[in-house]
Amino acid sequence: METLNFQFPAAQPGRGRALVGCVSSGDLEVLIEPGQAGSLDIQVVTSVNGSQARWSQLFQRLFDGRNLPALKIDIHDFGATPGVVRLRLEQGFEEIGHD
Repeated sequence: METLNFQFPAAQPGRGRALVGCVSSGDLEVLIEPGQAGSLDIQVVTSVNGSQARWSQLFQRLFDGRNLPALKIDIHDFGATPGVVRLRLEQGFEEIGHD
């Protein structure tokens, strides 16, 4: 198990909370909560050791150039593919009302 932390610039705190996915499904779980103004903080707990670069590249592709609210995102991964990660994050953003 490995815990990774990432931070990106953001606007004002987002509203609402979301929980999408389920670790026990062999997939991944994403919890989204309002964060501190100016910062999008992500913590990933993954079963895949040595995956820091993969996660970093994925988040840069997802968040680069987007006007995001300040959020705290916790991801519990069970070896999910990048496509599933993107799907779960988009589901969470939709649930809190952010495109």
